[in-house]
Amino acid sequence: MAPTLTVNDKKVNLTNLDRALWPEQGYTKHDLIRYYIEAAPYLLPHLRNRPLVVQRFPGGIDGEGFYQKNIPAGAPTWLRACPVAHQEGKETVYLVAESVEDLVWLGNQACLELHPWLSSLGSLDYPDFAVFDLDPMENSTFDQVRFAALAIRDYLARLGLRCYPKLSGATGLQLYLPLEPVHPYAAARGFVEQVCRQIHWLLPEITTVERKVERREGKIYLDYLQNVYGKTLAAPYSPRPIPGAPVSMPLTWAELAAGDVRPGDYTIITAPDRLKKTGDLFAPALTDKQKLSLPG
Repeated sequence: MAPTLTVNDKKVNLTNLDRALWPEQGYTKHDLIRYYIEAAPYLLPHLRNRPLVVQRFPGGIDGEGFYQKNIPAGAPTWLRACPVAHQEGKETVYLVAESVEDLVWLGNQACLELHPWLSSLGSLDYPDFAVFDLDPMENSTFDQVRFAALAIRDYLARLGLRCYPKLSGATGLQLYLPLEPVHPYAAARGFVEQVCRQIHWLLPEITTVERKVERREGKIYLDYLQNVYGKTLAAPYSPRPIPGAPVSMPLTWAELAAGDVRPGDYTIITAPDRLKKTGDLFAPALTDKQKLSLPG
């Protein structure tokens, strides 16, 4: 008989707890669920009130993974469902994760990556984040990524805007600019594109805005195309399905400027200790809502 875990009076049936999801490190589904429980106070505020897309790896990261948008058949009835009608006429029933028991269930589903929308329920057409995704190619160093991120921060500061950095969990950085939900996605994307093109003009030797990979010359890709209705990025504190089980970890600008952190520094094993010390560094991004001002 499968074990069950009761959280807030909700029972979650657990299966294959010893299955290695990150085989190289031997990290199991049990480790993932434990991480979700420990990270819940920091992670849940960034998932609440947002449709969620997940990436599942039932056999671990060496097996086949897939993205899942719809709540699957047989899921607990206490999960919060969010039906969204898309332009193609199809309805997708997203999960809105808002409790520890939701995270435990997601962990048991081998959801190794959590992707909330950039907009919230009630204003899905209007993002409350604009995002800059700095994706280093093969000829880039992380120090160059840091330099480009600081250049974006300083450029936005001259416009009176504030952004918040986090490790992507892979090799790059992502900067979140919190918005009042009054700008349509096209406006947010256009703003981020203008800023990215300005930064590329300032730093042409290390950055690119070229969409075609073969034309990027191994530079840092300043990706503004993430700012699209329904498109998502890994949440703050989300695990990533790559070797080492890294976590998408928020940073302070001071530690980023000092070069004190590197991709892979924080994993599902080591992240909880950091969180106990720092708290949720991304909490201000949930309330520091701003209006866009177009670059001159």
